[in-house]
Amino acid sequence: MKKLIAFLFSALLPVMAVAAGGPAIPLDEHRTDLHDTASLQRGWAAFKNYCLSCHSANYQRYERAAQDLGVPADIVEQNLLLPGHKIGEQMTIAMRAEDAKAWFGAPPPDLTLEARLRGADWLYTYLRAFYVDESRPFGVNNTVFPNVGMPHVLMELQGIPEKTCKPVAVKDENGNTKVDPLTGKAFEETQCDVIGIRPETAKMTTAEYDQFVYDLVNFMVYIGEPSKLESQRLGTYVLIFLAIFFVFAYALKREYWRDVH
Repeated sequence: MKKLIAFLFSALLPVMAVAAGGPAIPLDEHRTDLHDTASLQRGWAAFKNYCLSCHSANYQRYERAAQDLGVPADIVEQNLLLPGHKIGEQMTIAMRAEDAKAWFGAPPPDLTLEARLRGADWLYTYLRAFYVDESRPFGVNNTVFPNVGMPHVLMELQGIPEKTCKPVAVKDENGNTKVDPLTGKAFEETQCDVIGIRPETAKMTTAEYDQFVYDLVNFMVYIGEPSKLESQRLGTYVLIFLAIFFVFAYALKREYWRDVH
């Protein structure tokens, strides 16, 4: 019994740790579409231009992505390869881990499986949740990932984001507004998760930037599991086969057991 209690406690530790970290930030839905080849192609270009200089994708090959996304080899070689790379190679980077640690405090993580680890909704919200914070080493912070050690590399596209605060009514566990019984006024708290953009600093409109991030995350979901669509297609055939096989197996069973009953 003691061993069972110890096992259950150890299994619940990660959940307890997450719960202790405070309330989760609401995430925006990404609605991943791996059938949208145009989006995946745009996302690949965005990944190469803004992510691949610091973050690697060591478990993804250029050639595999080119085949899956319908990009001709010559286009890949001209526009999507890093200098010194060949199309059959993996998406590695030249930055050394010790240099990255000195510059950023820790080596930037490999992004091949980041979408599977974090989830598409988390990445989609994270890349749109930076704001100016002069107290941070790179001058920015993030509402989804507080005290982030990464610069906002997409700021030139999004514009300079500023976090604005506003008072909001305090809700109880049933969603009702809490009211001060003495004054009759609603209790309020300051909420600072609204991002405002200085429009004169942005190269893209909000809708254009959201689409840019959507495409980028779409591609990251793809590299996390390049064979997902093929697996789903084969899974459909397997289910059809099992359904047909069940009919014959059931008929055979009835034939064998007909005289027994």
